[in-house]
Amino acid sequence: MPAPSRPNILLLMTDQQRYDSLGCYGFPAAHTPNLDRLAREGVLFEKFYVTNPICTPSRSSMFTGKHLHGHGVYTVYGNLPEDEVLFPEHLQRAGFETALFGKLHIRSRVLENSERHPHDGFDVYEWSLEACLDLDSPLNGYGKWLKERDPAFFEQLKQDGRKLLHHPAHLHFTHWAAERTIDYLKRQDGSRPFFAMMSIFDPHNPYEAWPEEFGRLIDAGKIPDPLITEGEMERLPRGIRQEHEGSYLGAFSRYSLDDLRRIRFGYHASIAFADHEFGRVLDTVREQGLEQNTLVIFASDHGDMLGDHSLLVKGAYFFDPNIRVPLIMRWPEAFPGGRRVSSLVQIQDLAATILAAAGLEPEDIRAKAPEAENLLPLATGEKERVRDWAACVYRNTGIKEGGVYFDPEIHATMFMGERFKLGVFHDVSGSPGGGTDGVLYDMQEDPNELHNLWSDPAYRDVRLRLTERLLDWQVAQELRYGRRGTDLQPAASQRIIQDPTRDK
Repeated sequence: MPAPSRPNILLLMTDQQRYDSLGCYGFPAAHTPNLDRLAREGVLFEKFYVTNPICTPSRSSMFTGKHLHGHGVYTVYGNLPEDEVLFPEHLQRAGFETALFGKLHIRSRVLENSERHPHDGFDVYEWSLEACLDLDSPLNGYGKWLKERDPAFFEQLKQDGRKLLHHPAHLHFTHWAAERTIDYLKRQDGSRPFFAMMSIFDPHNPYEAWPEEFGRLIDAGKIPDPLITEGEMERLPRGIRQEHEGSYLGAFSRYSLDDLRRIRFGYHASIAFADHEFGRVLDTVREQGLEQNTLVIFASDHGDMLGDHSLLVKGAYFFDPNIRVPLIMRWPEAFPGGRRVSSLVQIQDLAATILAAAGLEPEDIRAKAPEAENLLPLATGEKERVRDWAACVYRNTGIKEGGVYFDPEIHATMFMGERFKLGVFHDVSGSPGGGTDGVLYDMQEDPNELHNLWSDPAYRDVRLRLTERLLDWQVAQELRYGRRGTDLQPAASQRIIQDPTRDK
């Protein structure tokens, strides 16, 4: 196959979508024909992990090619520093036109709804965080669009917020993002390559904004009940128990099995609608003659527990439904379809992959996205792996009921290899009697993460080995990013030579 020319790049992104929610990932109740087709025609990544289980830090990693230590965003209300450069700006400098339709979330909504990040890199910026938030913000593209099309629904949404259920399909946030992306694709004349990002809020809670007709596409009987094991929570670290007792949706004990079933049904109905709208965008790519040399990437920023392990939404734990998300890539001119990649990759790797597709040299990519690996050699089959580990960092990142951070704070770090996953929960109180606790799972023999091996003597060496690797990685992060002072070494003539024999 001849070397492809620089492609157009289309990033389709959801919010809070776990890996096992699509037909192509084996979910029995999924109605996702368009994304399943994209997987058949492209490459599916089976082990795609985020750097943090909450939106803002995870998306900051994706856009900068750095882990949390590098970009400095540790919390849901965190703000990406103004000197950080998002990869779309590098694409601009490489001659691409860039466009955003939907959610960005590399800053707290309090700041993002009033001003743009100075290095977001988008020529076209039609931002919106969520359907019902900040509708009057001058930056809110969905708010402007909705007010023009249906002023009454606009006012109702402002008034009722998340309590307004089953938004009409033609007024839905996801439909708006698709419409704007489709219009953008139709206006392309081929004079410049483009990067366009369609970024939606679904299937994020509250799980009930999906158009009613899309609920008819989901067979509730095929949706498995939550994976709940009696007594499991008692064997897990304090931080996980805090989330169980007081997530931002409230205590798990408030929810009946029927409540959890409704949540799971709504989640998958939202995905069915998202798939429909993504399908319209992908059809436009084909109709406009752009398909062969457009790199399409589908991904999400983190997952959702949906009641599994007696936990809600997302938070301070590293179970796969929380931190493992779907990733599909298609670029017909560069690699054939039908391939599945089983080695570990992470969300920051998208920065290097996109910059590599845009034609930047490896050294330049490493300087711009220092912790990202180019995934294109995996897609082509040139390589079987580009990393043999993945790390996820939680630093009191999320919120509890009431919208405030946890107190006592929760701090944890995950480090995993191809087989074992380690989660260390750090005691940062400094109080006597504290101590580190954690989880250890054999992902090969126990993929559902039901048997915590942390205290099992037979796995002591595995735990210690992964802990050592975690510590080495954290020190490497500190050395890479933690120095604030400068370093000025003396010249050879200025060095003090120590002679221990001089006084003898």
